[in-house]
Amino acid sequence: MTVQFKPSETFRDTFTYAKSADDILRFPFPFPEDEYMYSVNIEPHVRGGPTAAFQAVFDIDEHYVAECRERAKVLAEDPKRCQVLPHMMAAQWDTLELIMESLAADYPEHFSLTKAGDLWTWVNRPLGLQQSFTFGKAETLPCPPFEYITRQAQGDFTLQDQREDNLFVDGGMVTTQADWSLEFDIGMTFHEWHGPVPLAHEKGVFDRALKYLMRLQCGQPVRRLNWTMTVNPRLDTSPENYPVWGPDKATVTPENVAEKVHLRVELQTLFRLPRSNAILFGIRCYLTSVADIAKVPKWRRRLHRVLRDLHPDIAAYKGLPRYRQMVVDHLAPLDDGAPTSRGIAPDTDVLDPAG
Repeated sequence: MTVQFKPSETFRDTFTYAKSADDILRFPFPFPEDEYMYSVNIEPHVRGGPTAAFQAVFDIDEHYVAECRERAKVLAEDPKRCQVLPHMMAAQWDTLELIMESLAADYPEHFSLTKAGDLWTWVNRPLGLQQSFTFGKAETLPCPPFEYITRQAQGDFTLQDQREDNLFVDGGMVTTQADWSLEFDIGMTFHEWHGPVPLAHEKGVFDRALKYLMRLQCGQPVRRLNWTMTVNPRLDTSPENYPVWGPDKATVTPENVAEKVHLRVELQTLFRLPRSNAILFGIRCYLTSVADIAKVPKWRRRLHRVLRDLHPDIAAYKGLPRYRQMVVDHLAPLDDGAPTSRGIAPDTDVLDPAG
């Protein structure tokens, strides 16, 4: 799958991020119905799905190079965005192997991995990298193996260690998160990590999810979608950086709401790792403006209905109250009342510029 990259994009300051028509249609729109409530919504993570975002184990799109450069900037400003506890070294190598093998298999024109016993050579053509190293010997890489490979992947990653009948967040590369902190959460149990989420605990969502994940098998990864909204195409909306992005919310007006407000979707993937028995949790972030969503008739109808009827506690948790009504008011005239088909795939591959 050959990808045309846009390396000069920015996700801060000038915000030059923009989506091509193909990139809009490959977006993993998160609402299979016209209403939303928390659910486990886990399915097997296999190649193929309702949009092109599901066609690879680790999705690479036109924003890859720019997002890797943005990650490097965040890490230069705050190295603690990547942390792994000492007992997770086997999981680090598991992660490196999984991502390298997957990218080389899905995008052979962009990545390659050759092995001669424990001597491996990795080539990343989009980033201009070539590295020979000895698998299992961290000193043969320029940085620890988990950091090395996750610097070269889109989205965030955490490592969950399974012990004491629970999962513990014992490592992560987290630079594109939706207002949570690896520095605060590292070492937490599964329920502690998800503690702030409203309604889901009372419904038993996390109890069921934990039981399911504790039985996750190697070679049978799963995925789910999660979502929120953000102002401007900003990847780093961390608590540590709140003074930078928090004031953005006050800049939304009825005149600019479609361009400034973005639907922020996480394609979350979970893999049981073979040597460590840990779980790698991938959190791949996608951003699409309300203006671009409005170009897909099914999606603009559905987003209007979901936001219009969203439970107030969920809206508050996701930080939407300041601009939610403006988004609803913008989309309302574009909702013709027609029924929407089930699932998230668009009904057409032709964008409506009038949206």
